[in-house]
Amino acid sequence: MTSRRLYLASASPRRRELLDQIGLAYEIVVADIDETPFSDESPEQYVSRLASAKAAAVAGRVPGDAVVLGADTAVVVEGEILGKPVDRADGLRMLARLSDTSHDVLTAVAVYFEAQTQVRVVRTGIEFRHIDAQECERYWATGEPADKAGGYAIQGGGAVFVKSLQGSYSAVVGLPLFETSGLLAKVGISCWQTKSEAR
Repeated sequence: MTSRRLYLASASPRRRELLDQIGLAYEIVVADIDETPFSDESPEQYVSRLASAKAAAVAGRVPGDAVVLGADTAVVVEGEILGKPVDRADGLRMLARLSDTSHDVLTAVAVYFEAQTQVRVVRTGIEFRHIDAQECERYWATGEPADKAGGYAIQGGGAVFVKSLQGSYSAVVGLPLFETSGLLAKVGISCWQTKSEAR
């Protein structure tokens, strides 16, 4: 299968690592969009809109026959979207909120090609063990939670809090690989590309 040129509309190192994991050749073009939630949209609508908007924004800056991949992840607890912590106090609040309870991680992946966007939203359920205040402080001090949705990284130190997971691990990291590979296959991009396929 001859591959089309793929662009990733994200600066996330986690998403780069996941695409590398499945052998995809791509270029990065960062999308700069407003990520403020609308007052009347659900968490599913929110991540779907942002993933689509990122892909569309980059599509206007790359060759017309290219494929653009956009994604967005949100941590949701009792209907509240937990974004990236704005400061230490916010990060500690998030960890305390997630302690000893269950939450959902929603990740949307959008593939833009020939003026059409295909989107999939993946929901993963996660249960955290109890996290005491001192442990929250120690984890925050590592620096890891500062730029992560929900204030933790499942692929890092935050893994120690995870009591159970139901759904897609890669989606929690930032990109659901099953859905992503399926969407890309439909537009002529295959996993584990050879150098001759990637152009």
